[in-house]
Amino acid sequence: MNTGSDEPGEVAVASDGAGGETPDETRADGARDGQGLGSKAPEFIKARRALHVSWQVGVFVIGLAVVAAGIVMLPLPGPGWVVIFGGMAIWATEFVWAQLVLRWTKRKVTEAAQRALDPAVRRRNIILTSIGLVIVIALVAVYLWKFGVVMPWKIKDQ
Repeated sequence: MNTGSDEPGEVAVASDGAGGETPDETRADGARDGQGLGSKAPEFIKARRALHVSWQVGVFVIGLAVVAAGIVMLPLPGPGWVVIFGGMAIWATEFVWAQLVLRWTKRKVTEAAQRALDPAVRRRNIILTSIGLVIVIALVAVYLWKFGVVMPWKIKDQ
């Protein structure tokens, strides 16, 4: 999904329909103009400023808790990145910046997946992995030749 531009300083703006396009027309990336950016809160919440601000604070706090849990899961067992992107999706229900970050991330992941399926890239990755594996096996062999295998429970008292 393309957010429109990779140029710094440019901001995506929702169309007001004055360009002669109907709201049902879709862009090349499949997203409708104006749809997808902004708050997804129910209309009765958006109609009252204090209620909408408290709604946004609640969404931010819940998203922050989920992102923090994902960050904790990065070094620990658990689906850290999935949880972090889940928190970003929660934020994206209310905040345009999170929606743009998610669109950019989806686009980059899709591009990386397409590059990974390219036969030349796959061949290069297999060659590099094989070379790395040969280097690791050689290092382990040199270590074992020099020091041998000594189990920790068989070390003599010094």
